[in-house]
Amino acid sequence: MSDEELTGTLKSMVDKGSRTVLHRPLMILAAAMAALGVIALGGLVFDDRSLVNAPIWLKPLKFTISVGLYAVTLAWLIGQLTRGKRLGWWLGTVFAVGLGMDMALLFWQIAVRGRTLHFNQETPADQWINNMVANGAFTGWAATAAIAVLLLFQRLPDRAMNSALRAGAALSVAGIGIALMMFGPNEQQSAQFRSGERPSIVGAHAVGVPDGGPGLPVVGWSTVGGDMRIPHFFGIHAIQVLPLVAFGLLKLARRYPVLESELVRRNLVRTASAGFAGLLALLTWQAQRGQSIVHPDFWTLVAGAGILAVVAAGSALSLRVPRPMHQLT
Repeated sequence: MSDEELTGTLKSMVDKGSRTVLHRPLMILAAAMAALGVIALGGLVFDDRSLVNAPIWLKPLKFTISVGLYAVTLAWLIGQLTRGKRLGWWLGTVFAVGLGMDMALLFWQIAVRGRTLHFNQETPADQWINNMVANGAFTGWAATAAIAVLLLFQRLPDRAMNSALRAGAALSVAGIGIALMMFGPNEQQSAQFRSGERPSIVGAHAVGVPDGGPGLPVVGWSTVGGDMRIPHFFGIHAIQVLPLVAFGLLKLARRYPVLESELVRRNLVRTASAGFAGLLALLTWQAQRGQSIVHPDFWTLVAGAGILAVVAAGSALSLRVPRPMHQLT
């Protein structure tokens, strides 16, 4: 592929992005998250209340950032659809309504009522809000899964970007699915159920330790036990990371001739996707064993080294394309 062809591919991708009419309900959701984020920042500054050993406005702020970024990304993805665009529009609308409802309940339960949101079964109102939030999360997961299926039938101008969008959407679905695993009772809560007690909290972020213990700054991930929020976080943001990898490789192709081949870039994206999937599986396995992200044991380190080795080998093999194949016909 010549420099002119690379420039043309980049230009066509940028032009398509600039011409894309972004999904309006999702963009409204993103704008609402920006406004709520400003309110949450103000709350962090002027409201000294705390909840589960953290500033009460920290969780709303983190969710506004994450949901806002996700809404913009999903709006862009739907704009890339060439087949099933109408179905994609409705799926995006379902996602916007479901997550919009969740965010409204989150702010009401945490900032207004001053009570924990997830897993709270203490009163009928807490139970209803928790169940509604879980339903909204499941609705968002189902809509994202359906959009991921739609992406399987799309053909974008760049093969690497095509692979990145498919893998990113699939891994994002897995990341959302991991969140659903947190809503089941842990061992202590199951024991309470068996003894005839009704626990006020059903489900947990942490594994092996209570929620609200020592955690990393800002994100709050447990430093003394497992934490299912970690694989959930990495999984849902694959939908942003992998397309950025594909776009970055296309930009670098103007400087490094080996990347001029679509085949090379596609294989590198697939290697990155495999590495991301391996990392997601490793983080889930680590959390499920009640192991802190900052205290990996021998087997976690061995598995991590194995993933790095696979990615390194895959990258080397992807770059070793016979010279005649650099020009695609």
